[in-house]
Amino acid sequence: MTRDFSAFFEHYGWPSGKGRLPFCIGHRGASGHERENTIAAFRRAAELGAEMWELDTQLTKDGVVVVSHDDHLERVFGIDRRISEMTAAELAALDDVDIPSFSEVAALGRATGTGLYVELKAPGTGLRCWQHLAEMNQRFACLGSFDTAQVRELRDAACDFPLSVLIRVGHDPHTLGDEAGADILHLCWERAGERPQDLVSDALLRRAFDAGREIVLWHEERPAILDDLMKLPVLGICTDLPDLMRPSAVKEKAVGRQG
Repeated sequence: MTRDFSAFFEHYGWPSGKGRLPFCIGHRGASGHERENTIAAFRRAAELGAEMWELDTQLTKDGVVVVSHDDHLERVFGIDRRISEMTAAELAALDDVDIPSFSEVAALGRATGTGLYVELKAPGTGLRCWQHLAEMNQRFACLGSFDTAQVRELRDAACDFPLSVLIRVGHDPHTLGDEAGADILHLCWERAGERPQDLVSDALLRRAFDAGREIVLWHEERPAILDDLMKLPVLGICTDLPDLMRPSAVKEKAVGRQG
């Protein structure tokens, strides 16, 4: 089965001729190499050939969107504080805490020509991210969430960026796609056994495509599985290790350094 993405790219103003499909989406940046959701991780992912970055959004006490998977800082930084209980200035003043603002990451995306695959965590971040991207005329982006209400909020507000709904193992993607009003079904099935790729059946793909939706796949770091996923007619695949999907980009940079 093949898929022509040209109409999707044209409709949403995404750059044509960008990299190759399926897109390599650096999961929280190149989080297998650098601390997740940091400028270093996003920069490394771009250097390794990722066409897009997956990133997560939280909201400070004073309403600034920042990029972090968790509201609580314990897991990543070992600090018993919450982003939602601090102002952006208080967060920035913490020692050894590296949490960029959404506007910083968006600026790096513009500078590197990298797309933003934005996973909305904290409620209220979607409208703010959309507003910022629209103000910057930064079209190469997608907004999505596990929370169908957040995706539906953007759909009902006539958001003109592609919207994605993230889907856990065991949940029906088509039902959630309808509930959210999503353009993309993002299957987060990395924990679905030794061969999760078998769940991405022709019937699932055809039903999604017949409904006018595209598919993005989970973050995958098992080479044999990733090889199978890259043969599917999907828009993108997340990975902590973009060099597994884009080894040629790594080799080209090595050759350049030798010269």
